[in-house]
Amino acid sequence: MASYPIWWSLAMGHQYSSIGTQPILCGSIPGLVPKQLRFCRNYVEIMPSVAEGVKIGIQECQHQFRGRRWNCTTINDNLAIFGPVLDKATRESAFVHAIASAGVAFAVTRACADGSATICGCDTRHKGPPGDGWKWGGCSEDVEFGSMVSREFADARENRPDARSAMNRHNNEAGRMSLNDNMFLKCKCHGLSGSCEVKTCWWSQPDFRVIGDYMKDKYDSASEMVVEKHKESRGWVETLRPKYNYFKPPTERDLVYYESSPNFCDPNPETGSFGTRERICNLTSHGIDGCDLLCCGRGHNTRTEKRKEKCHCIFHWCCYVSCQECVRVYDVHTCK
Repeated sequence: MASYPIWWSLAMGHQYSSIGTQPILCGSIPGLVPKQLRFCRNYVEIMPSVAEGVKIGIQECQHQFRGRRWNCTTINDNLAIFGPVLDKATRESAFVHAIASAGVAFAVTRACADGSATICGCDTRHKGPPGDGWKWGGCSEDVEFGSMVSREFADARENRPDARSAMNRHNNEAGRMSLNDNMFLKCKCHGLSGSCEVKTCWWSQPDFRVIGDYMKDKYDSASEMVVEKHKESRGWVETLRPKYNYFKPPTERDLVYYESSPNFCDPNPETGSFGTRERICNLTSHGIDGCDLLCCGRGHNTRTEKRKEKCHCIFHWCCYVSCQECVRVYDVHTCK
């Protein structure tokens, strides 16, 4: 069984679409610990948002890593949706935990604000005095409630006294804090002809791509840790400390890991690597998405591909656009 949550498979399966209308499905969600099962049954109304949050987290992971050797591949018809690749305490595991926890908080917060969940609503606690030329209005998104749901549900299984649970709890919280750190005032103008005589403003979450970009930076600067064991009244407890003293220690907003990643160049069923053969690479890039690095020095193949595209578009008054269809030929480069 995977050492990461198999309930993430919620985002991939048929339960995703029907869990809100069939509470009995709480008992059929794989991998739930008793606390999560109780939470699901008590708050079944927001469970579709939990599933949606994991889904957007996975989608964002696949976007952020689309040009890297490991591209956040998921496996169909497998409860461990990433295979064994996240079993080790690597920086990839750190990122996925963080982005999934952020996704759950994000989706629940959004559902509360748009009215699709009735047990929660707008944030009325963090308004403060209005600014010059604007007043409070609209529905400020209650990111504290969304983060609470994510914390109660996602962290429920991370209560073991071992290093992996400590790492997962830290990275889950780092993901949730990224939402709070990126909240912004969103405003709407009122007045004749959009004169903006009065503005109403509310707290809003950013587009989730902003969170993905933010967490990808945290992935690139993640802190390597070492595991220490301590004897406490409840027994042996594992904790994490920075491996290198000459680097700035990680904050609660940084990602942490303590095991090295495989190189992901070649297929390896033990590590879960799919390798990079047949992956499309960028011939002109000198980065990790370039053919030299992505193909791990094996070289690349080039083929031509014809694509139909709209072209010679003309705007007609008023109001439509007409286009012709052109066939263009592109070079496509794939790793050997």
